[in-house]
Formats: sequence, structure tokens, C-alpha cells
Amino acid sequence: MDKFLIEGNGPLSGEVAASGAKNAALPILCASLLIDGELNLSNVPDLHDVVTTKKLLAQMGVAVASPGPGLFTADASGITTCVAPYELVKTMRASILVLGPLLAKRGHAEVSLPGGCAIGARPVDLHLMGLKAMGAEIELEGGFIKARATRLKGARIYFDTVTVTGTENLLMAAALADGETVLENAAREPEIVDLANCLTAMGAKIRGAGTGTIVIKGVANLHGASHAVIPDRIEGGTFLVAAAISRGKVRLVKTDPNALDAVLVKLQQAGARVSTGEDWIEVDMQGRRPASINLHTMAHPGFPTDMQAQFMALDCYAEGVGTIRETIFENRFMHAQELLRLGADIRIEGNTAIVTGREKLTGAPVMATDLRASAALVLAAIAAEGTTTIDRVYHIDRGYEHIETKLGQLGAKIQRVK
Repeated sequence: MDKFLIEGNGPLSGEVAASGAKNAALPILCASLLIDGELNLSNVPDLHDVVTTKKLLAQMGVAVASPGPGLFTADASGITTCVAPYELVKTMRASILVLGPLLAKRGHAEVSLPGGCAIGARPVDLHLMGLKAMGAEIELEGGFIKARATRLKGARIYFDTVTVTGTENLLMAAALADGETVLENAAREPEIVDLANCLTAMGAKIRGAGTGTIVIKGVANLHGASHAVIPDRIEGGTFLVAAAISRGKVRLVKTDPNALDAVLVKLQQAGARVSTGEDWIEVDMQGRRPASINLHTMAHPGFPTDMQAQFMALDCYAEGVGTIRETIFENRFMHAQELLRLGADIRIEGNTAIVTGREKLTGAPVMATDLRASAALVLAAIAAEGTTTIDRVYHIDRGYEHIETKLGQLGAKIQRVK
């Protein structure tokens, strides 16, 4: 397996471009199953999860191609099977997103129960509840979700808990349902809006995406379309935290500042000078040590759980004591144990981490445990004294496009070794 060797060095500086958003690209790729025609996408990131999704679609008989960097085409008119096997689904929880489109378009689907990062329970009960409310017959058998429906019917569906993938799955299913579907307490992430915009380009009738209530008027058929995936706000936020943790100055381009409001507020509280333009953000620490910040994760538009680990790394170097409360996933402090190996001062009390900042941390061998934990370790290593070896970096390849190259452009001493 690949490893990262990172030599701690001075402040990062320069310009880096955001890639396409992983969490937008994956559901949009699955939306290709809703049409007998071609879906043409641009700004698709080169990530392991995207490759897995392409393999999943291809093994179903979808004609997939990547005609150039960031470009992707899919044509599901020749689909041969509606089965999503365990071998592919086990590595990526987002594979569950083929369930709604297959059921709505083909009338049946067999999808293995999903896997993915080990950051806590992420059940699919709400997905199944919604599909049943729309008239689907669903059985769990042999580790598979087996679903059938002649044609899904519009329904009013209330989510007990905000669920991003549940909202996405039912949004896609409702696009071809008979009648009107109302999703209440729906997720409001920018990636939901991007999926809705792509579906609208395909002929769907959707209003309210980005709010807690989404209304979908089902249509008989959708058609081919072209769509550009939005920038990745989590990748972008990670680079901005890298600027802060290294006391540097970094400009992030090809991004959407409005999607990073909660992150930018915390960077300002840490002492960064934050400037924004139409499609860029600049963070300048002016050589100063960051100040500790307090945060608790919430559903969008609150502070994103996917940025929690990166800010814990920041607090490890900050002046003062920071308190981090994780309210989304119950097992998302696994990176804390690895940060302790670098000399961090972190105390875990239930779903709260109390971090006392230290002037310096020291490089050591560490192990990535999940996608965002990987990013936290990379950030901490950039500012540490000496060399840090990060094992199991396949986790980071799931959600960051060539992160070692991008950080290297900013002056980080990071190399991938076999």
C-alpha cells in the first residue's frame, strides 16, 4: 500500500485550484441510470470513489467513457442488470445511490448493503422507508436490498433525521414517480442543489432544493443533458486550513466562497485574514500562530462534520484550548489517537474533544483510519518537526484528487512512496 512521507517545513504559500466535488459527482453519476440517453459531465474529480462508481455502472451495462481530464459520459440505454454486487458496494457507501434510480427507471433493483468509512452507523432505513411510502416492495435477503415497483407513486415523506444520501436517493426516484413527492426535513447541502440542477437539466421538475422542503413533480421520462459538477468545498476547506496551520498564505481558486461560510468564520476566529472574490478565497495568517477555536458539527448550513478532523489538527498547534463537539457521527474521533502520536494534547469525553494547543508537534509514524482523518494527519504533519510517515493513504485517495501534488505546489514537502 502507498504511504506519504512528509517533512515538516515553513509556511505554505501560493495558489491552488479546487477540484470537482466528490459528494456531488457520485450521486450525479448514479443519476445517469434515470435516462436512456447520454449524460455528459465536466469537472468530475479523479478519485478512487469516482472510479468505483464508474466500475459499478459499467458492470450494469452502462456505456461509460472519460474523453478527457474531468470529463465523463454515461449512456444507460443498454443496461443489462440491475444488481449492485457486494464486491463494489462494500468499499463505498455512496453505492446505495443506484437504488432509487434503478427502481424508478427499471422497476427493480438488487443492491448490496453498503460499506465505506468506519466513522459510525449510517443506516439506510430512511431510504427504504421513503421508497416504501412511494409504493415499492422491499425485502432484505442475503445482505441485499431487493426492491420492486411497477411505477413509484408520489408521496409526502418526512425524514426523522436529516440524511444527505437519503434525500438524494429519493430525489432521484421521485423524478420519475407518478404524481408529486414532498421531501420534508430534507438535507440542504450544496451537493443536493447540484444534483437537483443536473436533474432539472435532464427534464425533472423540482423546486425547493437547498431548503428543508423539496417538491418534485414526477415526469414520464427524462432525457440526456450536460452538466458541470460544483467545486469541492471540503477539499477547498482543507487547503485553507493548511494555510492557517502552517502560518502561511494560500489562495484557493475555482471555488464558491458561499459554500464555505461556516469554515471561513472559524478561520477568521483562528486569526486568519480572509479575503474572497467571485470564485476565489485567500487565507493569510501573516506568519502568526493560530488561536484555538471551538466548534460543534451540524447539518448544513452548520459546521460540516467533514471539516471537523482538519480543525482538530489546527487546534493541536493553536494558542489556547479548543473544544470540538461531534454531533453527526458517533465514531469520528479516531484521528485523535494518531495525532497523540505526534505529541498533541487531546482529551476525549464522549462526543467532545478538548484540545490544548502546543507550539510544536514532532513527526512520527501514523495510520489513516478514514477519509477526513487522513487529511487531518497530512495537515498536522506539514507543520510538525521532522518526518511523518502516514500509512493507508488509500483512504485519502477516495476524496482528494492528487493531494500530494497540490500541496507540493504550495511548498509542502510531501511524497508518495510504495
